[in-house]
Amino acid sequence: MLEDVPLNPDIHDRAGFDCGVAELNEYLRRFAGQHRRMGISSTYVLVDSDQPSLVLGCYSLSAAEVDIARLSESDRKKLPRFPVPRFPIPCYRMGRLACRTDRRGAGLGRLLVGCAVDRCLQTRKLIPAYALLVDAKDAGAKAFYEHYGFTPLVDRATTLYLPFGR
Repeated sequence: MLEDVPLNPDIHDRAGFDCGVAELNEYLRRFAGQHRRMGISSTYVLVDSDQPSLVLGCYSLSAAEVDIARLSESDRKKLPRFPVPRFPIPCYRMGRLACRTDRRGAGLGRLLVGCAVDRCLQTRKLIPAYALLVDAKDAGAKAFYEHYGFTPLVDRATTLYLPFGR
């Protein structure tokens, strides 16, 4: 059974993970654990319960905010305007989404996005947030996120958001 779990350097084989992007591989190997300990972000890995050390994919979550003026007009209309017309809206940010190169095309990216959204919805019960933000690295990544309902910010097409509770 596939499941996303918090990265555990004692269990998960980070050195054996290769997504084809050197900076993402290095992040998982060297920095993800440090960022968790420092309270910067939490990294989750997708594993098969029959092979829990094999990392199939990963993503990180952190706190974020977005100025209300950067959201689409239709989403802005649904939000409060107090105390001023422009104010930060609390969000979560998903970063460093990656899948093993030898598992491409298996739907793991879609599964990881779903896991991240579910994890945010669970966290939202304790710490409210309006949306999940992502930064698309290129046009292909942007199209991937748009396919799953993410909307670009009005002034930055490569940063997209998925409102909760639409």
